[in-house]
Amino acid sequence: MLIDRKRSAVLMIDLQTRLLPALNNTDEVLANNIWLAGLAHDMAIPTLISEHCVDKIGATHEEIMTAAPQAKIVQKQSFSVFSAGVLTKDNLQQANQIIISGIEAHICVLQTALDLRAHGYEVFVVADAVSSRRQRDVELGLARMQASGCQIVSREMIAFEWLGSANNPQFKEIHKKYIR
Repeated sequence: MLIDRKRSAVLMIDLQTRLLPALNNTDEVLANNIWLAGLAHDMAIPTLISEHCVDKIGATHEEIMTAAPQAKIVQKQSFSVFSAGVLTKDNLQQANQIIISGIEAHICVLQTALDLRAHGYEVFVVADAVSSRRQRDVELGLARMQASGCQIVSREMIAFEWLGSANNPQFKEIHKKYIR
């Protein structure tokens, strides 16, 4: 199935300043999430950002917040954003295709993705925008999500599927700014 921008929302999970340095590829994951946040903003895709135990772990990285000024911030203590009860139809703006990025791939991303699938959502996990402290955990998390019916995608797949065609009025602008 293709990703339809009219049915999509982006969920960025726990990209917090105290968690990011522990990742095995912090710079790449941060850059890809800033890219995704900017793309979603420019294409008017609803975006939610979760923060886990913000009082202990700190807030979302400021560059992500700058790239996604329209994003709604949701707080949680459970690992799954879904089980925290904050992924309401209103917060998701009626989207049934959820694009997930963030950390950690084998914990919060995994549990959220599996919960969303169990409740009938189409889930797309952005492989180049998720991470964990250990690469093996990323691989296992992605494999389990895929085996459970989640689609594993790249950031460019999302951009081109949201655009749909070179005839899209935003194609030139998005291509120049995000694809190059």
